[in-house]
Amino acid sequence: MPQRKKKFQERTITLAHGSGGSAMRDLIDDVFVGSFDNPTLSLLEDQARIDLNSLMLLGDRLAFTTDSYVVTPLFFPGGDIGTLAVNGTVNDLSVSGAKPLFLSCSVILEEGLEIDTLRRVVDSMKATSLAVGVQIVTGDTKVVPRGSADKLFINTTGIGVIKTGISPAAKEIQPGDIVLVNGTLGDHGAAILVARGELSLETDIKSDCQPLNGLVDAIVSVCPKVRAMRDATRGGLATVLNEFAQSANVGIRLHESAIPVKKEVAGMCELLGFDPLYLANEGKLVVVVPPDSADEVLATMRSHPTGKDSQIIGEVIANPAGVVLLKTEFVTERIVDMLVGEQLPRIC
Repeated sequence: MPQRKKKFQERTITLAHGSGGSAMRDLIDDVFVGSFDNPTLSLLEDQARIDLNSLMLLGDRLAFTTDSYVVTPLFFPGGDIGTLAVNGTVNDLSVSGAKPLFLSCSVILEEGLEIDTLRRVVDSMKATSLAVGVQIVTGDTKVVPRGSADKLFINTTGIGVIKTGISPAAKEIQPGDIVLVNGTLGDHGAAILVARGELSLETDIKSDCQPLNGLVDAIVSVCPKVRAMRDATRGGLATVLNEFAQSANVGIRLHESAIPVKKEVAGMCELLGFDPLYLANEGKLVVVVPPDSADEVLATMRSHPTGKDSQIIGEVIANPAGVVLLKTEFVTERIVDMLVGEQLPRIC
């Protein structure tokens, strides 16, 4: 495709950039197509056209997901709304056992948003998608009047292909199965809280925002019969495990001493009355596997860059069904219930 000459000179978003006219075309050509450029997107049709034969060579089912991102602030230690949008959708595909392939990118821009801010976000999306190996092939742009949004919202939809024989699902979990995570919990939620600057806290905590597709590939290569996988985003580990327990009608017992939490995150939670089990993560995977596969899966996870701090944190029990228990360091047990309300809004 011939390279488009950059024509876009404005410094801020105006309502004209959502009008469907030349101002909008210039914005799309320069900022979006200029960054995400690939043969499918460059056609600038109203849809992306994907060859089915090429997909069928990769597996026997499609995985399809969508998510919206409204995080504040837009930029935070360890990432930004752009990296979050790509990684979050890639991870939602990956935990189904799918190979992520294609993303859409729809943005809602507030009048007055600085173009340089938008470019930074789009550049992050480009870099992240290239690193993961997915293409952004279609999208949409809308502009709303000043005060009708908070700078920038993103929606990403993803398509992937699931390999034959791979079918992780919460309903497959059985008593005796083992629960693992790939690293420390609560890093993203804590990083966002610090980045907002509302509590005058000083810490080096960074978001764990990262893609999980490579780690998932490694897991299913040694354990094709993995029971279930889920990325622990809003609601954290506690919410994921409650969903697992209720879907499979089993109980889950966690061991507090085995759950990895950074000292800085634990200290912040103690100071503010938060529980790291409920804090959001953006690069943490919860995996349930049969007991005879647990050691091999753990070793495989620890050998991968995104799983070097992996731990076995619990096991599945028959009763009480639908309940998650935490065995504390004081050898007592307490119920870990679903999150009620919102500990920290707009974390993704």
